[in-house]
Amino acid sequence: MNSQRRQFELVNNIEHYLAVLSKLYSKESEVPKLEIVVNGQVRIVEEWNYDNWNGGTYGHALYLVVPEALYLRIVRDKEKFRDEICKDLNEVHNVQNEFIAEVFIEMEVEEDKDWRSESGVLLSGERNVLPQAQYRIWGDEGFRLFLSHKTEVKKQTAMLKSRLGLFGVSCFVAHEDIHPTKEWQNEIENALFSMDAFVALMTEGFHDSLWTDQEVGIAIGRGVPIISVRLEKDPYGFIGKFQALSCSWDDAAFEIMKLLIRHSGAVASYTKAVKRCESYDNGNVISMILPNIEHLTASEEAELIQAFNENSQVRDSYGFNGNWSSKYGDGLIYHLNRITGRRYRIDHGEINAR
Repeated sequence: MNSQRRQFELVNNIEHYLAVLSKLYSKESEVPKLEIVVNGQVRIVEEWNYDNWNGGTYGHALYLVVPEALYLRIVRDKEKFRDEICKDLNEVHNVQNEFIAEVFIEMEVEEDKDWRSESGVLLSGERNVLPQAQYRIWGDEGFRLFLSHKTEVKKQTAMLKSRLGLFGVSCFVAHEDIHPTKEWQNEIENALFSMDAFVALMTEGFHDSLWTDQEVGIAIGRGVPIISVRLEKDPYGFIGKFQALSCSWDDAAFEIMKLLIRHSGAVASYTKAVKRCESYDNGNVISMILPNIEHLTASEEAELIQAFNENSQVRDSYGFNGNWSSKYGDGLIYHLNRITGRRYRIDHGEINAR
């Protein structure tokens, strides 16, 4: 008899027997096989007649098409699982003269996936900035911040760069930082493609410059944190959707740093800047960012404690020792306790755990 014209009980009731098998796998904690049976899309092929002399014994091929994520988890043991599922199915069903001859496990094909970009290794248009160029632009440490500005405010921008440097931020200011012997456009591109974050200083005429708009475009394309500082002009276009600050030039460094400190790279640079603090006054200024820190790694926590214990300019500044809380905040001990959930105290001028 032609198997394609025959009504096969095992074929017609395969979902029932897979359900029974799933209960068995659940009971025996056979998780990978349970996942395959439950998530597999079923296709069964009525294959061949093994024994025509005794009325026919028919074997079928079962195909289980599973999602990609599951397939990748089991692919190394795929042959073992398919053989075991085949054997187990033949044990749980009670259909005479039919059996599962083979089980095949296949991967579901997902359409329109941009797998090349998702791999993380696609060589795209991202510029590769050589280490020596990065060192020339940013130095050997600090959170890398590109300050996009009009030429007319280059003096104010240079001052902003100096103030941000206290907090461990290394800023690029095109009119100040480009060496005369370097091609200026190439050096600006090196800075844009190696920066950690981008600030647009929105003064009058910012939009009139082709360069500032292109700098904004690269920052958006790279997906780095973007802050627009509303000095004279409102943010516009694509940059309008990013965090905007309304402040004066005098307040800009502190307000920018309050936002940057949300990023882990800025916190790491900040703790190193605390260790380098050279005066009580600088310590008071640097300490004003402490209330904005929400998380510290173990190494960052240790660096702050070391800075307090070993640098007298930090330890004796009101902002870090908390002796003038009405102006400078509650001191490093308070913020370490708040951030870490541990309890510290000062013994003989040093911070120690309770």
